[in-house]
Amino acid sequence: MGSLNNNFPPVRACLFDMDGLLLDTEDIYTLCNNIILRACDRPNLPWNIKAQLQGRPGPEAGEIFHAWAQLPIPRAEYVRQNTELQRQHFPSAQPLSGVPQLLAALSAARGVHLALATSSHAANFKLKTSHLQALFDHFPEEQRVLGDDPRIPPGRGKPAPDIYLLALETINGRLRKQGKREIAREECLVFEDSVPGVEAGRRAGMRVVWCPHPELLKEYRGREKEVLAGIASAEGDAQVKKAMGEAAVGGEGEGRGWPGRRDDGWAELRRSLECFPYAKYGIGDA
Repeated sequence: MGSLNNNFPPVRACLFDMDGLLLDTEDIYTLCNNIILRACDRPNLPWNIKAQLQGRPGPEAGEIFHAWAQLPIPRAEYVRQNTELQRQHFPSAQPLSGVPQLLAALSAARGVHLALATSSHAANFKLKTSHLQALFDHFPEEQRVLGDDPRIPPGRGKPAPDIYLLALETINGRLRKQGKREIAREECLVFEDSVPGVEAGRRAGMRVVWCPHPELLKEYRGREKEVLAGIASAEGDAQVKKAMGEAAVGGEGEGRGWPGRRDDGWAELRRSLECFPYAKYGIGDA
């Protein structure tokens, strides 16, 4: 889905989300939450709520989750239990299908730069990746932007574009020092699994590959074009508003950038990162 505009320049930078895109950690988040929910005699986390948590910074996702869950335990106790469960399960995280091959090919491709842009904070990032150093060596340390990076202003997590703009700047900063030509936004390809993440990439003025969890894709069946355009979160925020009984999270705000239009060619849906079409994006020698 999403035939690409042939007028685009070749891709020079690939910017990656992590949870649910590179690693199977979205399923681990669900596992941990469901263990607590069942212990509190609450239903499992449904995908219409899960979809609104994905990609968002932890505090914002937490507000949405607690407004829906209505747990009978103090929030501090939930945090304690969830942190312990994540500490147990995150070190078992594994790359999703096609990811090792994709990162290796892009790292070897001439003139292509990689950066990471994840909403995970530093402590969780370490838990999820310490046993996968070879995989994450494809991202230079200075080109890893995490969710608690102080350069991202409060309230400017996904779906705002800031994290992807900062990820691009980490690459361009290095290119400037080397006296090389900087990379333009339209020369970037964002890889995302979440709906807020796709919107962030579109609002950053970048091209996007959306590779969602199969259950998330079911949740947005018939609305794929809205997701690819970066305009689906308004409906998602309406669901959040209904769940929370208060003002919607992530509404329109100044400086968030403009999303795209349906069928504008800037984004593509892929069900897997296997057999990636490098030539389609002007990436040679991959």
